[in-house]
Amino acid sequence: MAARAYWKGFLRLSLVSISVEVFNAEDKKGDVSFHQIHKPTGKRVHYTKTVEGVGEINSKDIVSGFEIEKGEYILVTPEEIDAVKLESKKTIQLSQFVALEEVDPRFFEQPYYVTPGDEYAAEGYLVIREALRKTGTMGLGQLTASGREHLIGVIPLESGLMMNRLRYADEVRPVSQFFSDLPHMRLDHEMVDLATELIERKVRRFRPEAFKDHYETELRKVIARKAKGEKITAEPEPEPPRGNVINLMDALRDSVKRSASAPKKPAAPAKKTAAKRNSSARNKGK
Repeated sequence: MAARAYWKGFLRLSLVSISVEVFNAEDKKGDVSFHQIHKPTGKRVHYTKTVEGVGEINSKDIVSGFEIEKGEYILVTPEEIDAVKLESKKTIQLSQFVALEEVDPRFFEQPYYVTPGDEYAAEGYLVIREALRKTGTMGLGQLTASGREHLIGVIPLESGLMMNRLRYADEVRPVSQFFSDLPHMRLDHEMVDLATELIERKVRRFRPEAFKDHYETELRKVIARKAKGEKITAEPEPEPPRGNVINLMDALRDSVKRSASAPKKPAAPAKKTAAKRNSSARNKGK
């Protein structure tokens, strides 16, 4: 079955406007999900819509409402919601561009693939992709979908474009709420050097396929055993070891020794920043 587009509209760079389709890049169809079951009968629990003093109601009688005071609502119809006029309902205007390394990872929320909407859009699509790749930037804009206007970023991905839904500034909690109580202490340089060496020995290319969801795998095993009639009992988990200042140095030294004895794998090559790439290109042209 062909993927269903999350959004259809236009991608605009100044006066250049091309038709695009946006598809969700996340795939959760294989996730384990549970239903609520009525234990005495073994049947699935269903939900009904009810109104206080009325009882169960028909879905066709349900409308949207905005609470202006406690218990007092303004009713809004779908047609009235559609009357909201926003350019971002049909067009993603790339209005600003930022260097990729400057984008705070806390703001990334959801990935999407962007494809040309028709055969006429292909050339403009590829031009925008190459321009973003050459400049090492993310194009910022806004898109209206699912009842709200989202901040989004567009970047090149392999032979195409991807879009990230981003969080607005007021949707990210300030770090001061969590880090302000961290102690200020002078660290042992040797311990920092050992930790640095340990990290450098484990630097690899980013390959997410190397990691598996072990919890889901084990959960499926439990479900299979349960289906065979086995009685499932949880075994107590051992307490994880707690590190302390006394053995931290020894733990770091032992970790580095173990890492040194393990088979070496090729480290990931250092990536040039957009500025360095552009500088190298200019020097070659001289």
